[in-house]
Amino acid sequence: MPKMPKNTICLWFDKDAEAAARFYAETFPDTSVGAVHRAPSDFPSGKKGDVLTVEFTVAGIPCIGLNGGSTFKQSEAFSFQIATDDQQETDRYWNAIVGNGGQESVCGWCKDKWGVSWQITPRTLTEAMAAGGEEAKRAFDAMMEMTKIDVAAIDAARRG
Repeated sequence: MPKMPKNTICLWFDKDAEAAARFYAETFPDTSVGAVHRAPSDFPSGKKGDVLTVEFTVAGIPCIGLNGGSTFKQSEAFSFQIATDDQQETDRYWNAIVGNGGQESVCGWCKDKWGVSWQITPRTLTEAMAAGGEEAKRAFDAMMEMTKIDVAAIDAARRG
């Protein structure tokens, strides 16, 4: 049995942790579903034998999905930030999340149907911000007008 990592992100789901983990594994590289653990007895939001936790990775980050019921909800205070290399990759992830019952937000943020927030961030935007100065300001100002990030528009803003 593989040893569990020292630090793991635990995501609280109402009841669909396994479905979410499988969607992430179909959508993102270096993502997989590991062990699925069932409840040994009844618990406040489920019955003995229901899926309780799911071990999975998202783009190499170890996670556990906990089916904890409706007490707590996801918020934008936590998000996965996925770096993309071009518009095609940006579109693929964005469209997968939004097209599977998710919703668009602003500045490259979207939310999946389970309420988990995602930042689909082209590397050109991150590079522009790291460059600082006027280049960063132009790229930032362009981003502030966007929903999904437009790589060509960010590149144009970087050039001035």
